[in-house]
Amino acid sequence: MGKVLSINQYVRAQSLDEAYTLCQKKNNVVLGGMLWLKMHRRQVGTAIDLCDLGLDKIEETETEYRIGAMVPLRALELHEGFAKLTQGAMEEAVKHIVGVQFRNCATLGGSLWGRFGFSDVLTLFLALDARVKLHHAGEMPLADFAALPRTTRDILTEVIVPKTARRVVYLSQRNISTDFPALTVALAAQGGAYTCVVGARPMPAAVFADDKGLLAQGITEESARAFAEDIASRAALAGNMRGSADYRREICKVLVRRAALALAKEG
Repeated sequence: MGKVLSINQYVRAQSLDEAYTLCQKKNNVVLGGMLWLKMHRRQVGTAIDLCDLGLDKIEETETEYRIGAMVPLRALELHEGFAKLTQGAMEEAVKHIVGVQFRNCATLGGSLWGRFGFSDVLTLFLALDARVKLHHAGEMPLADFAALPRTTRDILTEVIVPKTARRVVYLSQRNISTDFPALTVALAAQGGAYTCVVGARPMPAAVFADDKGLLAQGITEESARAFAEDIASRAALAGNMRGSADYRREICKVLVRRAALALAKEG
């Protein structure tokens, strides 16, 4: 029988400083919701639980949402304010993730910290111009955090989403409804600028702008198709068990075009 996850010591951290100090050791890990971690085959020295640190709250101000790293995906899926802010994209992005019981346990922090190639959550939050707050490194754009080495050892404490007049659409292609996605697309529009995020490439999500101004004069069937062709030609795509690079490129064209037309309909 192959190796499974083995934990030598379990600690419920009583402060962020304690959690940060503990996680500096290479074989120590932060648990998060422990849904992806338990699939690993590794020896863990100390498992660090953040459940006593009050990181499970969604706070709203006039200008932003501040979402604790331990907030479960289900809470975001059901949050009325966030649903309005994202025009339903939040629910669309997470509703296919396994099932309700799983989403009641999976946390926002764990979903983003892993920077998984299959992450619906990373794709959407990049399109929302989100920022993350790390205990040691401080606040930074999610895109900058996503580019950090996976060896980075810090504590993600919260995610900040600005309450701006942004329209957003989220789409994904799955071979079956609860499988990992074969491709994900989030398209956001704000002030005449468009941001397209392509995830499950199967590498982590990447952000693209409308550099050629293909949508600058408005979204039509023709401009949406041209924009989709441009994004699909620029995105680095590869193959895995869920589809080849060529398959993903064709799916990218379809999803980006559909997302653009959906934005036009919303507008």
